[in-house]
Amino acid sequence: MTLIEVPPAFAALHEQHDGADGLAWIKTLPALVADFLDRWDLRRDGDPAHGMASLVLPVRQADDSLAVLKLQRVNEENIGEPVGLRSWDGDGVVRLLRHDEPSCTMLLERLDAARPLTVLPDDEQALTILTGLLGRLVSLPAPAGLRRLADIAAAMVADTPAAAAQLPDPAEAELLRGYAAAVAEVLDEPGDRLLHWDLHYENVLAPLPGANREPWLAIDPKPLAGDPCFDLQPALSNRWADLVATGDPHRALRRRFDLMTSQLGLDRARATHWTLGRVLQNSLWDIEDGKLRLDPEQRAIAEALTPHRG
Repeated sequence: MTLIEVPPAFAALHEQHDGADGLAWIKTLPALVADFLDRWDLRRDGDPAHGMASLVLPVRQADDSLAVLKLQRVNEENIGEPVGLRSWDGDGVVRLLRHDEPSCTMLLERLDAARPLTVLPDDEQALTILTGLLGRLVSLPAPAGLRRLADIAAAMVADTPAAAAQLPDPAEAELLRGYAAAVAEVLDEPGDRLLHWDLHYENVLAPLPGANREPWLAIDPKPLAGDPCFDLQPALSNRWADLVATGDPHRALRRRFDLMTSQLGLDRARATHWTLGRVLQNSLWDIEDGKLRLDPEQRAIAEALTPHRG
């Protein structure tokens, strides 16, 4: 069997984010793919593709049906993916066909990677579809064993003072502390729904032509247990050029936010607090990576929802 060649860009991403450990895992990938092709009686049906964290290989099963083999490093985000997929059981989301727990390798239903939700030119139509999927996904209670928003949010609030001290601009440090203060106000009610955590337009794909499925399906969840309001931000920041093209990004952001909260029946004030929580999370990650300024897009989201904080 010819071993796969790991895309150099994928290897570079893992070296950038995980250093020697990331490269060590990359070196295991060709043999790992070969092992699962043999173990699950699969054969290659195309070249590997990748996102930021996972390698996806098109395959055919023994009965000639189409699937994809997804390989990713075991970490606290990835181990929850099969748990969430089993709970959703293909309702609005890609189907999990097989799973190897030790390696976090999954065999998934194959969707049409060439048709993400971004192919729809009408931003409001795309957002309405995404919001409908999100409403279905968060309607389920989170199963046991997932990460909890309660713990993640408490850690973010605790980490904020040290992070703010690293920002050279006192005004930006004050903004960061304000985001944390907003999160602290909702810490006592973190929610218990099954969240996708990363539902944006590129993570919604059409099924393969001829498949007896619904028109759009979510992929690549990073599940956790929490408040559905925490799941809005990825769709707010996606397709940023569409927001800029309106000439008033703040107004366009509020329009997206109002559409989502109305369609999902969410309390607007609570959704604002948890969206600021996502802005805080992204900002803390940036500071951890050595950035000394707040991301302008994240600031714009906060300013659009809470102008007095901007």
